[in-house]
Amino acid sequence: KRLKLFSEIAAYSVLGSSEFDFYTLCFVFLQEDTDHNYYTSKTYSPSDPMSKDLWVNIDQMDKEKVKIHGILSNTHRQAARVNLSFDFPFYGHFLREITVATGGFIYTGDVVHRMLTATQYIAPLMANFDPSVSRNSTVIYFDNGTALVVQWDHVHLQDNYNLGSFTFQATLHNTGRIVFAYKEVSQISSVNHPVKVGLSDAFVVVHKIQQIPNVRRRTIYEYHRVELTKTKITNSTAVEMMPLPTCLQFTSCSACISSQINFNCSWCHRLNRCSSGFDRHRQDWVDNSCPDETKDKMCDIIDTTYLYPFTTTIVAKTTSRSKEATAGRDTASTSHPPTSVPTEDDTKIALHLRDNQADAVDRMPGTHPLHTGLILGILLVMLIMVAGVLVTVYIYHHPTSAASLFLIERRPSRWPAMKFRRGSGHPAYAEVEPVGQEKEGFIESEQC
Repeated sequence: KRLKLFSEIAAYSVLGSSEFDFYTLCFVFLQEDTDHNYYTSKTYSPSDPMSKDLWVNIDQMDKEKVKIHGILSNTHRQAARVNLSFDFPFYGHFLREITVATGGFIYTGDVVHRMLTATQYIAPLMANFDPSVSRNSTVIYFDNGTALVVQWDHVHLQDNYNLGSFTFQATLHNTGRIVFAYKEVSQISSVNHPVKVGLSDAFVVVHKIQQIPNVRRRTIYEYHRVELTKTKITNSTAVEMMPLPTCLQFTSCSACISSQINFNCSWCHRLNRCSSGFDRHRQDWVDNSCPDETKDKMCDIIDTTYLYPFTTTIVAKTTSRSKEATAGRDTASTSHPPTSVPTEDDTKIALHLRDNQADAVDRMPGTHPLHTGLILGILLVMLIMVAGVLVTVYIYHHPTSAASLFLIERRPSRWPAMKFRRGSGHPAYAEVEPVGQEKEGFIESEQC
């Protein structure tokens, strides 16, 4: 359709017909939605009335609900958490807390780290904005119970102040709909800071390090990203993104298996969850062997197989008891070979009987009730506790000793912060105090 429309536009432009403007106008209004698997996006040009309708005029909102974040409005590369009054669905996951950053984006991850620009973001215009360079720059947000509006108002780039101010906003609706609206923007270079427009989500997986016991490494994997064309972002434009169905919305096995959406949904009986295997619950999905369980993609048959082991165990116990009773009536010295291979439950029962027999032997007369190893363990624990108390008293009364200095240098506050290293192209962001301590006006905040 677009190729045909372009050919007609070219034909009318050559003929010089007055209908050329009509076809151009139709091209603006008849834009097709772009499918991103999880979202569909639609961009509105400045001549489209929808671009003006999607802009939220915060000046006309309830003044008590409009909040100017004092820290973010006066610092560079800082982020602050904001609690939502509603459940916001993001990639099928319901969020009640987001993190607003000075760099023109919203972070949606659970673990706040210093590389917030890497993934898990809602970015109307991610760039190297520094609200502290101008007294007119503010970061404003407004929550009316069904939507949250975050506006970066008259912010400047730190490395290019002369480019002018930027004013844009992101609106998160309780239906999952996301709107980017732009009032005043310019083209930005991504030399010192990544410039992104779109969405991203990822899942965190915990790995065990074999070389170091009791130490785990967190790895973040980005499983989807929506990248919007930055050249289409100009003054008075808007982008509307509508969420598409995901596997997480199905709550029963039959609905999950029979779903006909863009994803290959599978049901995990151990978790009672429908998933494609790639979402924020990836860790639980793998730990509970859900990929192996969902290969057959059956509901009723899997349910009956889950009941089968319990039925087998009951039958085995009843049969064994009847055989023992019959053998007791006939003879006590004759043993019969088993007619079938013992099941896993039978083996566990046999081991349990052996353990009971061993306990009975231990309780026979002549055996000591307490083992020597248990007594030695108790004594060792008591010695360690006494030594710890003596060391603590010594360090308290000798603060300049070598042991005191050694512990001071290695106190928890001096430990390195957890980072997700994704290369030098991702600047470090520091988290500021919670929203409850925010202030209005201009203050000085130390960079972390």
